[in-house]
Amino acid sequence: MLWPLTGTAKPSPVLTRPIPSTGEPLPLVGLGTWITFNVGRDIEARDSCAEVMRAFFEAGGSLIDSSPMYGSSQEVVGYGLQKLGHPSRLFAADKVWTSSASAGRSQIEESRRHWGIPRFDLLQVHNLLIWEAHLRTLLAMKAAGEVRYVGITTSEGRRHREFERVMREHPLDFIQVTYNILDREIEDRILPLAAECGIGVIVNRPFRQGALIDRLESHPLPTWAAEIDARSWAQFILKFILSHPAVICAIPATTRVDHVRENMTAATGPLPDAAMRARMIAYVERL
Repeated sequence: MLWPLTGTAKPSPVLTRPIPSTGEPLPLVGLGTWITFNVGRDIEARDSCAEVMRAFFEAGGSLIDSSPMYGSSQEVVGYGLQKLGHPSRLFAADKVWTSSASAGRSQIEESRRHWGIPRFDLLQVHNLLIWEAHLRTLLAMKAAGEVRYVGITTSEGRRHREFERVMREHPLDFIQVTYNILDREIEDRILPLAAECGIGVIVNRPFRQGALIDRLESHPLPTWAAEIDARSWAQFILKFILSHPAVICAIPATTRVDHVRENMTAATGPLPDAAMRARMIAYVERL
């Protein structure tokens, strides 16, 4: 089911889906920070990232995702949140990424300080790095009320068999995986299993780090894309991803305010049905 997310001032047109484990609605498009927010101490670049965040929140966004792996991205998120007055709609998602089991909690605490928030909404084991130990830590934190949701991540189709085993054997709220109109491997097993287990799916690398957009931009957008209100290739790709019922949120990363607004608009209006999805795949695969 999809419905508009209500705000304090007026209803937002951004579509949401319920997180399976709780029913809490989450906007279908979030904001990734890999590479794009790794700008170090450059104040001008940090201010640009803050403006991306401002546009994201103003358009109805909520989930921002980062990781200790992403250089200075966590600090830049924290800088932006402070500059924006810590928007109440934030859904803070981060990861634990260390080869030391004993260092997991201290790394999470350092990440929290970088963000400048009381606690994370979602913590994930990044790329299954010593996942057994870190998942125990995250589940204990959830039981203690120190985090609301837990999950695991992978990218670019790696370790899907092990991913499935963790999904079946452990009480996850979220998984994060790569998915787009050309990278559809997870449709066969991962997405159906997520639906079966009641696990929400976050989609990373929706544009293959921009390479997919670059590949398609030399070709015309089909005229029938207007039927789903897709006015750009980015919206076309995002609407395909978001139309899968197991997907709770896609997290494109960007350095540009116009792009974040374009991405957020993909979470409004109609989404493709099964017939349209097949038509979209066939068109892109011919290019």
